[in-house]
Amino acid sequence: MVPGEKLSREFYLVDAVTLARSLLGKVLIYRSPEGVTSGIIVETEAYMGTQDKASHAYGGRRTKRNEVMYLEGGHAYIYLNYGVHHLLNVVAGPRGVPMAVLIRAIEPLEGVELMARRRRVKLDDKSVCRLCNGPGKLTKAMGISVRLNGEDLTGDRLYIVDLGRTPDKIVSTRRIGVDYAEEYALKPWRFYIAGSRHVSRIN
Repeated sequence: MVPGEKLSREFYLVDAVTLARSLLGKVLIYRSPEGVTSGIIVETEAYMGTQDKASHAYGGRRTKRNEVMYLEGGHAYIYLNYGVHHLLNVVAGPRGVPMAVLIRAIEPLEGVELMARRRRVKLDDKSVCRLCNGPGKLTKAMGISVRLNGEDLTGDRLYIVDLGRTPDKIVSTRRIGVDYAEEYALKPWRFYIAGSRHVSRIN
């Protein structure tokens, strides 16, 4: 059982860039029917809503797929990427302002063997670092899918807790896979904990 205080609704009611930085070092927990898995959030990306050309809500786009982004901060926006990977985002800001933070990587804590079985990998020092070092990898390892889209992160199934620790150094750099977003592809809105071996890509 990971000690710590569950993040309140108010924690999420900030802009996505602020939230993306603030989530680093916090612990993501999922209580699935198969067991509990958790990990320290070590890498995030911010998507700043209607003006962000990399965002699903760019230009005020509102569809069945992205409707969750328009909820108040503290809900899970989960979508299927390329029909393969389930990607977990944390909705940021007030209701009606569609910002979100992609959780890109975690450092596994609880349920590591369960994570490895789900990923079908043999555990060793190197494979542990690769278990959840990508947004699709971490959701598969934790058993998170689009079935949880819209989940309230202040509940008791999928949530985030604060261990009271602050990363010593945070790296800010360009987001990954958004080259189509023109000038917004250059925004330094990907953040990760410097020195972490569990990050998807080192700058």
